[in-house]
Amino acid sequence: MKVILTEKPSVARDIAKCLNITNKRDGYFEGNGYQITWAFGHLVELKEPDEYDKSWKRWSLESLPIIPEQFGLKARGDASAQKQLNTIKHLFKAADEIICATDAGREGELIFRYILSWTGCVQKPFKRLWISSLTDDAIRKGFAGLQEGHAYDGLYRAAKCRSESDWIVGLNATRLYTLKFGQQGGLWTIGRVQTPVLALIVQKDSDISSFIPKDFWELHTLYRDTDFQYVGGRFDHKADAETLLSQISGRDFRITEVKGKKETLSPPLLYDLTDLQKDMSIRYGLTADQTLSCAQQLYEKKHVTYPRTDSRCLTNDMKPGMKPLLTKLRAKFEQQIEPLNLDKLTLSSRIFNDAKVTDHHAIIPTTALPGSLSGHEAKVYEAIVQRFIAAFYPPCIKQITTVLGDVCPPLPLGEGLLKGQSPTVKFKTTGTIIESPGWQALYKNDAPSPSDKTLKILPNFVQGETGPQQPSINQGKTTPPKPYNEASLLSIMESAGKTCDDEQLKEALKEKGLGTPATRASIIEVLIKRNYIQRQKKNLLSTESGRHLISIIADDRLKSAAMTGEWEAKLKKIEHNAYDPDRFMAEIIQFTQKIKDQSDKPLYDQNRLGDCPLCGHPVIEGRKGYGCSDWKAGCQFVLWKQLYGVPVTRDMVCQLLQNTRTLHSYAIKLNDDVFNAQLTLNKQGETGYVKAESGPRSVVKEAIADCPLCNGKIIETVKAYSCSEWRNGCKMTIWKTVAHKKITVAMAKKLLGKGETGLLKGFKSGKGTEFEANLKLVDGKVEMDFGGRE
Repeated sequence: MKVILTEKPSVARDIAKCLNITNKRDGYFEGNGYQITWAFGHLVELKEPDEYDKSWKRWSLESLPIIPEQFGLKARGDASAQKQLNTIKHLFKAADEIICATDAGREGELIFRYILSWTGCVQKPFKRLWISSLTDDAIRKGFAGLQEGHAYDGLYRAAKCRSESDWIVGLNATRLYTLKFGQQGGLWTIGRVQTPVLALIVQKDSDISSFIPKDFWELHTLYRDTDFQYVGGRFDHKADAETLLSQISGRDFRITEVKGKKETLSPPLLYDLTDLQKDMSIRYGLTADQTLSCAQQLYEKKHVTYPRTDSRCLTNDMKPGMKPLLTKLRAKFEQQIEPLNLDKLTLSSRIFNDAKVTDHHAIIPTTALPGSLSGHEAKVYEAIVQRFIAAFYPPCIKQITTVLGDVCPPLPLGEGLLKGQSPTVKFKTTGTIIESPGWQALYKNDAPSPSDKTLKILPNFVQGETGPQQPSINQGKTTPPKPYNEASLLSIMESAGKTCDDEQLKEALKEKGLGTPATRASIIEVLIKRNYIQRQKKNLLSTESGRHLISIIADDRLKSAAMTGEWEAKLKKIEHNAYDPDRFMAEIIQFTQKIKDQSDKPLYDQNRLGDCPLCGHPVIEGRKGYGCSDWKAGCQFVLWKQLYGVPVTRDMVCQLLQNTRTLHSYAIKLNDDVFNAQLTLNKQGETGYVKAESGPRSVVKEAIADCPLCNGKIIETVKAYSCSEWRNGCKMTIWKTVAHKKITVAMAKKLLGKGETGLLKGFKSGKGTEFEANLKLVDGKVEMDFGGRE
């Protein structure tokens, strides 16, 4: 008997249908010598700290760092997971051979290997199904060429290292900073990848807030209705621009050179996941998570190939399949495919390159065309198809013309000219004409990218011609850096914090990205759910909490995009058996052991107060406050020794001036209201406060049960019984009042333990009518069953 394990039930159904297996059992399909069962994602997880050592349950600085001698595995806590795991274990134990058919990637491999280990079947022979789409043809080919399971040991080792390193760094750093800086039960969650990403966003926001706009002036001239710009650049002082303007006014303009060149723009490479996410963000405002969700749905519906890929190329053996695929797509995309000669397709090495395909090729459509799609799914599918068709179109050819001209001032060289100025004042303009749109014809209805230069058709200029001109000065202001949006943040994550426009360098930097294509969307969402960043329209901005978290982390390595990128590069090497996983974990452990020492570093210089936020001069202490030392010159900055009823100490002033906020909360009195808050100071010298988080979700609360959805604990809060992992996105909640009835701790425990409460009386409808119901827990949601039993 061969047992196949898939990652989710829908894939098991697809494989069963393809292999003509029709017998449905409880938790698996059976027939033709196969049993096909399934997981629900991560059914097996790393154990919690207290499962290694009871003393590790209590959060204390003395116990850190917490590093298990050997990691252990446990079943996920919910009843449905337990039941399915027991089914898998029963099937695995009786199997002659096991076939891993989880998603063909790092996390899919981890899901399978953890289950294999938990069931005690690691010695059993197993094979690996490695496919890039779920079409029947791909499934059949995959089963005809099953790989030896141990051929993917490198992939498993990388996944295991990723899992264990995230556990070690995240758990120890979170406990450390929560214990040292958490107040009122507040939780500071730190992650190996998420914290460097947050640091990038905080730094960008800091650059924007500290940006001081400056005026500048540009010299232009109008000749034959064409705008020419002075080649010497901008002027910082208006007088300099006016001096040059006066020298060329009334003089003739002369064309000194006309040069043209053709520019050939090849079609864009095919989509990998990150590029698809960036494009959908720019074109439609979709979040990375929405795009990934749509692409995954399209994959499971068999319409596109595996989406969690970092390759933008196809393999050479796929060339024969291109004509049949385009022929099939023609049914829905006749207009786009009609210009192509399917018998003479351009199959360039830019697109077909074995060396640039690792685990999976680029995302392309399959021959399984959708009946109808709507909303975001339709947009994502059409974008994938359009990019695929564009790959076979000819390049776009542009004619770019550069025209140089000058004006000769009347004064001899050295008299009245600016220092270093040449005797002629030179100008330049550029025009672009599209000679052949090529692949860009497919995108003619799209809004142009902000980076695209507007097409400019120039008159027919001749070298040596002269004529009157109209010079003028334009005034402008420098603009601050733009905040990150979904697309620009994904780009910077992809290149580990480095800004890069060169395609080849981009490819090299991918090896050292923050996270992987499969995880970047979830990292962004986790930061939002933890209230460290927020979406404002398309922009991603840090919150007060996010900025404060980065400010209290003294260890730059915890915030380092470069270091995290190096780790990712090593995980890639482990995948390909080119780096020792034990060495990697030793480095992680060494890093974690130093985190505690680094956290003791002072976050500010206690020997100086700090600099004035208005003028930059040192702040000094006075009788009633702390003021700017340059007060005689008129600087009016002052911090009074009492703010909002709180005595302001010298130490607090150091924190405000150097970190923009106090490290701890104080009891603030505002009118008749008293609350805990941290004092803040902005760059304009204005004081304020940020209310401390209240602690209904305190980490020290006693759990009433394990969370049925994740590895968190259900704790009692003011209004509900909810998961301690709410910041990680877990939505498990049992409200304390349901239909006007109070839900007691005992009821909540029974609901969580048995999946139902039994018939309860005392519920009231909106009209006040009393009724009975049995509360049931279905996929983490509380539902009413009116045919309940005791």
